[in-house]
Amino acid sequence: VFPSLAQAQASVANEVYQELGQPSVFLFCPTEYCSSLCSPSPSQSCYLQTIGQELLPGIGVIWTGPKVVSQELSAGLLEEVEGVLRRRPVIWDNLYANDYDCRRVFLGPYMGRAPGLTSRLHGLLLNPNCELQANFVPIHTLGTWFRSELGGCAHPDHAGMELVAAPGDSQGPQEGSYNPQEALELALRDWVAEINQQVLEPGR
Repeated sequence: VFPSLAQAQASVANEVYQELGQPSVFLFCPTEYCSSLCSPSPSQSCYLQTIGQELLPGIGVIWTGPKVVSQELSAGLLEEVEGVLRRRPVIWDNLYANDYDCRRVFLGPYMGRAPGLTSRLHGLLLNPNCELQANFVPIHTLGTWFRSELGGCAHPDHAGMELVAAPGDSQGPQEGSYNPQEALELALRDWVAEINQQVLEPGR
C-alpha cells in the first residue's frame, strides 16, 4: 500500500492524531531516532526527510541525540535535526538510563548539554535510573539546569515548556550560570535533608 516505511508510519500517526482530536501533546518516535541510526546523516536521511514532509505539524518527534545514550547535545546537531524534521525535536534524554545495564546507577549532575539548548527544543524527557530513589540528583540537577536555561536566553516558546522542579529546592545558581558541580552540591544538600526527614518520620 505504501511506497516506504516512513510514509506508512506518517500515515498511521496522522490518522491516530486526528482521530484523537489533535491533542496538544502527541509524540512520534521515528525508527531513526538518533544520528548513529541515520544513513548517511540526519539531514541526508531519506527516511527523516519523508517523516518531516508527511507528518502533521502538530505532532512532536522524539530524538535522543548523536547516539541512543548521548553524552553531549549540541545546538548545531539540533539545528540540523530541526531542518530535516521541519519542527524542533523533543529530546528523549537517556543520560541516566540504566535499563541496559542494571549493575550501574548514575548519580552525577545533569551535564554535557550546550548552553541555550532549550531554544532548539520542543520539549525534553528524562529517562531515569530504574531505581526510584537514585533519581533525586538527576531530576534535581535537571531542574537547576532548566531554570538556568530559562534565565540565560529569552525565547518566545519558553513559556510553553514545563519546569521540572525538585522537592526542597528553594535556592539555585543565578540565572544563566549553570555549573554542574554547584548543581550537584545543591542536590546533595537537599537529598541529605530529605533522607534525614524520612528518618524522623514515625514508622520509617
